[in-house]
Amino acid sequence: MDTWPEPVERVASVLRAAAVDARLEEFPDGTPTAAAAARAVGCTRAEIVKSLVFVCDERPLLVLVPGDKRADAARITTAAAARYARVARPDEVVAATGFEPGAVAPFPAPNVSRVFMDRSLLGHELVWIGAGSEQHMAGIAPADLVRIAKAEIADLTES
Repeated sequence: MDTWPEPVERVASVLRAAAVDARLEEFPDGTPTAAAAARAVGCTRAEIVKSLVFVCDERPLLVLVPGDKRADAARITTAAAARYARVARPDEVVAATGFEPGAVAPFPAPNVSRVFMDRSLLGHELVWIGAGSEQHMAGIAPADLVRIAKAEIADLTES
């Protein structure tokens, strides 16, 4: 079997350890945006999970939202019971997750204090997450994603 690049292997090992039936795939043309990812995978943008790092009260949080919607900082602030939420800077993304911006996977996220997932993602049979590089994605059932990422469900997107 081919070996995955190191950041992708981190994601693959979490999936193996959790005994989850997930499809890890490589897309040589890359999946830098939700639209590109949806085209590569052959699904809708709503089935793509954007893994975004926000800083709330100085703590990094991971926010999982569908690729067809924008994260709402006010809703994230409310969900986290925080005073504020802002998008993390690139260096903060790497420090919190160990992944480069644009290649953030929902797990493992060693320095993230909490994970939130938008409720709308539960409506799909399969969603696609970033898997550690701009060329790798994994298809996973939303319930498995919640369990592995220890995600709290909330309404996190702009209406």
